[in-house]
Amino acid sequence: MVRTVKGNWLIRGRDGRLGVYLPTDDAVLYRAERVPGGPWESPRKAGGDQTLHAGFGVGQGPDGYAHLVAWRPTPAGGAELVHSTHFRPLLAPLDWTPFGHPNKDADRTGDPVVAVDVEGRAHLFVRNRGKGVSMRNQKERGGLNAWHDLRGSKVQELIAVTGESGRIEVYAASPTAILRWYQQEPGRRPVAADPLPVTIEPGTLAALPTSKEHTTLFYADPEGMLYAWRPDAGPRALLPVAGPGPVTVLRCDIDGHDCTLLAQRSASGRVAFAAYPTEQETAGLWWTESGPELPEGTRVALAQDATDRVVAATLTPDGTLRVARRKDEPGLALEAWRTV
Repeated sequence: MVRTVKGNWLIRGRDGRLGVYLPTDDAVLYRAERVPGGPWESPRKAGGDQTLHAGFGVGQGPDGYAHLVAWRPTPAGGAELVHSTHFRPLLAPLDWTPFGHPNKDADRTGDPVVAVDVEGRAHLFVRNRGKGVSMRNQKERGGLNAWHDLRGSKVQELIAVTGESGRIEVYAASPTAILRWYQQEPGRRPVAADPLPVTIEPGTLAALPTSKEHTTLFYADPEGMLYAWRPDAGPRALLPVAGPGPVTVLRCDIDGHDCTLLAQRSASGRVAFAAYPTEQETAGLWWTESGPELPEGTRVALAQDATDRVVAATLTPDGTLRVARRKDEPGLALEAWRTV
């Protein structure tokens, strides 16, 4: 597996500092602002000196704490999932603790994803050996519940998200449909919903809570059209993708309007942005490019800083981190990108 990162690797901690999680071949690194809006500290290794496989998942709970999940090799030649919690950007994350494997003694089966419920409990989801979806979550009073098979078929990739209601939703792409599981009540085990019969371009799933009632799923089809979908209606075409790879999404205030902001590395190599009023896909949107040309494989992330200004970050395959903030003026213009 490659250095896949599932989830938003740029987050704002409870103290307002921005932090990032960076993949390497055998570890997860983290960096944070020393003070909100100030200089950044050097990268440090998360979770102690344990050796990991490349790639990880990250999720942030309503309490602001981040949860990391990754695979690590076992002495028998297989792999097991491990979990770490990060309480403050400038404090070290907790040591990696085992979550096990849905198929007991086996190798890696897929990229893990994590969502955090309103009680701060991590819910881990991963494709199992049968190409369905398995989950395991933390108990209310410590410890772990047993692995549970959510089923599913021919799953290719997963994402998980916690809605504004506090309920967790899970989406999976298969060759002929998008599969969905959702909690009917916070704390309950997710149940399967009707699949959406579409064909998607691999690696393009993204999800964003857009109201108390809804999470909006974004995906691209093989022809390069980007769609937004909420389960109470059919998918809506937004605009052609700016380039290959995933789209990053953020809900934010732009000039007093509740907006959904999208960002993606464009075909030219620059970062492209588009925005529209949240849940008003018919309003129309278009891409505007920003910053330098960046190499293939560059990751893009969005967050809001301690003053709620939009912040965009890019991470190139060689580990170079660049950050740009929205200017303090109307519109969505960004300040100059800077390397940190």
